[in-house]
Amino acid sequence: MLLQDIVDTSRKVAATSARNEKIALLAEAVARLRGLELPVGVAYLSGVVPQGAFGVGYASMRDLPQPAVESTLELLGVDAELEAASVIVGSGSTATRREIIDGLFSQATPDEQGFLADLLLGSLRQGASERLMMDAVAKAFDIPATLVRRATMFTGDVAEVAGAAATGGRPAIAAIGLRLFRPVLPMLAKAAASVEEGLARLGSAAVERKLDGARIQAHLRDGEVRVYTRNLNDVTDRVPEVVAAIRTLDADSLVLDGEAIGLRADAKPLPFQVTMGRFGTEGEDRPIVLSPFFFDVLHMNGDDVLDLPTLQRIELLDRLVPEDLRVPRVVTENAETARRFFDETLAAGHEGVVLKALDAPYAAGRRGAAWLKVKPVHTLDLVVLAVEWGSGRRQGWLSNIHLGARAADGSFVMLGKTFKGMTDSMLEWQTKRFLELESHRKGHVVYVRPEQVVEIAFDGIQSSSRYPGGMALRFARVKGYRNDKTAAEADTIETVRAIFEGL
Repeated sequence: MLLQDIVDTSRKVAATSARNEKIALLAEAVARLRGLELPVGVAYLSGVVPQGAFGVGYASMRDLPQPAVESTLELLGVDAELEAASVIVGSGSTATRREIIDGLFSQATPDEQGFLADLLLGSLRQGASERLMMDAVAKAFDIPATLVRRATMFTGDVAEVAGAAATGGRPAIAAIGLRLFRPVLPMLAKAAASVEEGLARLGSAAVERKLDGARIQAHLRDGEVRVYTRNLNDVTDRVPEVVAAIRTLDADSLVLDGEAIGLRADAKPLPFQVTMGRFGTEGEDRPIVLSPFFFDVLHMNGDDVLDLPTLQRIELLDRLVPEDLRVPRVVTENAETARRFFDETLAAGHEGVVLKALDAPYAAGRRGAAWLKVKPVHTLDLVVLAVEWGSGRRQGWLSNIHLGARAADGSFVMLGKTFKGMTDSMLEWQTKRFLELESHRKGHVVYVRPEQVVEIAFDGIQSSSRYPGGMALRFARVKGYRNDKTAAEADTIETVRAIFEGL
């Protein structure tokens, strides 16, 4: 198959907002892939490069070679070139990698160049989520979508599942299950506005502390331990204290879900980036100790238990894992009890709670209604400093906005970027608005006069060496544009710093 076929499908998927039409387009493309093309094509249509991150930035995508006139690139040929570039290491590797990338782009048409650039930059926004791809694989090979989703949660790789579906059909998919030392995608939570709302939706629920740490999944068999991150990366060698804690548990085999977090002497959590930085520390020089806390069990002593209801899994966990290694929780249907637990959690320095339906199985890899997270909402009125042209479904619209807080001298200090929370009508409005405010351009970035105020919701603030204020917003999203405010009324960098120091 030609790369152009994948590009055409991607464009069609981006052009429609109808979910069933997206699935049909993806399924038609998946069904035409053959042999080794299948995992590559599925990955590309999911916006993923099989080789992982290349470390390329927008600057490297500006001066591309003259594009080809005719589509000649084969899908497997592209994969082979990217594989060759990914394994280059040592002196001169950057220049050699660039030569390979330039050679590839010189064979690509303008459309193919745009697709490859977005793919390598991780910015291919075509509205084809992994869940849509799972449903497309199911449709392409006539397999129930529930089986494909379950197989993907166990493998963590929809491309692998597509390969199994192509070669073995439904029996091969049904045979895929939890396997020790192969991590599964974690179950995720949807948001609720309050614990009262969460209890109204779930009834009696387990209300657990939401720690601001790093999600971990621990596997144990006969004394051997492996620890994985939320993204399924093996970090066992970097967390010896977590491994040691798991080895104290009286079990032959286990799969546990939990968090690892750095704590201060008073047991309050260290900032999130400190904990995450610890995961990047190798060797013996480890600046902080990580404390593991577990809240779920997926496998115990030879039995998979993730299909058991939450309440039964909690009982198993409590019998096996000591209290000092468990995430604190209460089981209640009383709103006052849940609210008191929420307030105590915030007072202890943690970020909120998760309410869990007592009768729900562990739905790995899904953000379902059985888990509801509740966190305090922080908002700031900030000023838009620049905006980036969108790609994929947002092609032709100004999308990603650069956010700034007001400094004492009247300038603005950048705190990060976001494209989240924007509706189509908002994208249309802001494209017109920011082109009116344009001061100059640099590549794909349009710089604007600092006049437009936007209300931004965010989950936290972390220290950052990337921005001049030394801080960056976490999970920033647009609540709305404040046309009733001037830039002089925007929140100050001092306000941001006060929130940061108080979190």
